[in-house]
Amino acid sequence: MHASEFARRRQELMDMIGPGGMALIPTAPVKNRNRDVEYPYRPDSYFYYLTGFAEPEALAVLIPQREQGQFLLFCRERDQEKESWHGRRAGLEGACELYGADDAFPITDLDEIIPGLMEGCRRLYHAMGYYPEFDAQVTDWLNNLRSRVREGVCAPAETVHLDHLLNELRLFKSPAEIEALQASADIAMQAHRRAMQYCRPGVWEYQLAAQIQHSFLEAGAQTAYSPIVGGGENGCILHYTENAAQIRDGDLVLIDAGAEYQFYASDITRTFPANGRFSAAQKEIYELVLAAQTAAIAAVQPGNRWIDPHRAAVESITEGLCRLGLLFGKPRVLIEEEAYKRFFMHRTGHWLGMDVHDAGEYKVHDEWRDLEPGMVMTIEPGIYIPAGLSGVPEKYWNIGVRIEDDVLVTEEGNRVLTAALPKSVAALEAFLQTARTTPETSA
Repeated sequence: MHASEFARRRQELMDMIGPGGMALIPTAPVKNRNRDVEYPYRPDSYFYYLTGFAEPEALAVLIPQREQGQFLLFCRERDQEKESWHGRRAGLEGACELYGADDAFPITDLDEIIPGLMEGCRRLYHAMGYYPEFDAQVTDWLNNLRSRVREGVCAPAETVHLDHLLNELRLFKSPAEIEALQASADIAMQAHRRAMQYCRPGVWEYQLAAQIQHSFLEAGAQTAYSPIVGGGENGCILHYTENAAQIRDGDLVLIDAGAEYQFYASDITRTFPANGRFSAAQKEIYELVLAAQTAAIAAVQPGNRWIDPHRAAVESITEGLCRLGLLFGKPRVLIEEEAYKRFFMHRTGHWLGMDVHDAGEYKVHDEWRDLEPGMVMTIEPGIYIPAGLSGVPEKYWNIGVRIEDDVLVTEEGNRVLTAALPKSVAALEAFLQTARTTPETSA
C-alpha cells in the first residue's frame, strides 16, 4: 500500500484530535511460543494502519500542528550484528525516508523524550487496556509530570480513549483497502477450491487444512485465523479447530478459512459433500441456509441498519425450520422466543478489515448503526444439528451447514467480494464432480 495512504490516515486522525492533543500508538510486543521460540511477529493493527511499519519495538506519536514535526516514530536503531541474526531494520533514517516520519528517535529513549512532549498537551489520546506494560509506562510518565506541578510543569488534564476514534476511521474502507480486501478474498477463494478438489472420503481434516495453508503461502499470504475444517459431526462445532478426524463417505465438510494478505483479512465458509453429492436431507438444510444468506445479503443496503441482515436471516431460517417440521408454531412468535437459537445460535456477521473481527462500533447512541458505503462485513448464517438432538429426525443428525461471504456496502447496494466461489447446490456438485484431482496428483 502506498505511503500516501498511511499519511492520509494520520492526517484524518490528527484532524479529529485537534490542537492541544497528543496520541500514543504502540505496536504489539514480541511473544514467546515456547522457551526461546517466538511466534511469527505481526504488528498491532492500529499501529500499522497509521504507519505501515511492521517491525517490533516501536511507538508512533502524533502531535497535531507541532512545528518541529507532527509524526514521530520511535523504533530500533540499525545494528549490523543484530541484523545479521534477526533481519534488517529500517532504523531512524528509514523511519523518515521510507515511512514518512517527521522525526525518529531510538525506542530506548522513550523515558527521556515522551514526558517532555507531553508537557503543555491538554489531552492525551491512548488506547488503554491492550498492552498492560505500556499502560504502566504511560501512567509513570503522567505521574512524573504531575509530581512536578510546583515547578510549573503542566500534565495533560484529560486522557481520551484513542481506539474509539480509530475504530471509526477503520470502519470505512478506502479504495486502496477495498482492493486489498478483494485480493485477500481472491486468494482465499482459490484455497477453498483447492481443498474441495482434494477432498474425498478417507482424507483427514488436517490434510484439507494443509491444502488451504499451502495455497495461502503460495500466494504470499497467511491465515487470518486458524482454519476450521469439520467433517460430519465436527461441522456442528462452531469454532472447531482440532482438524484431526478422518472424513467419511456421506459427511458434509464445513471449511471456514480466510487469508491475510498485506495485513487485510478475508473470511469465507463453504459446506459441501465429501463424496460430491448432497443427500436429500443435507440438501434440505443446505438450501434453507442458502436462502437465509441470500435474504441477508439483500438486506445489506446503505440506509439499512446493521441488524437488518441478521433479522432477515433469522426470519428465513425460522420459516424454513417450520416447513421442515423442526420448529412448531407461528414464525413471528418463535422469533420473539428465539426458538431458532437451538439450531442457529450466532450472529449473521461481523465487520471485516485488517482484523477478521474488525474494528468498528455496531451501535451508536444505543441504536444499531446505519450501513454506509465503504463498510465491509461478513454474512454467515448457519444451522447445526448434532446427533441426538431431541425431536429431530435422525436423517438430519450431524448436519452442520454454514455459508459465509464477504460483502462491501456500496452506493447502489452491495458487492459480494467472494461471489466467484461456488455455493449453490448445483454449482458445488458440478465443481466437485469435474474439478477433482487425486491426492497423489493434487497441485
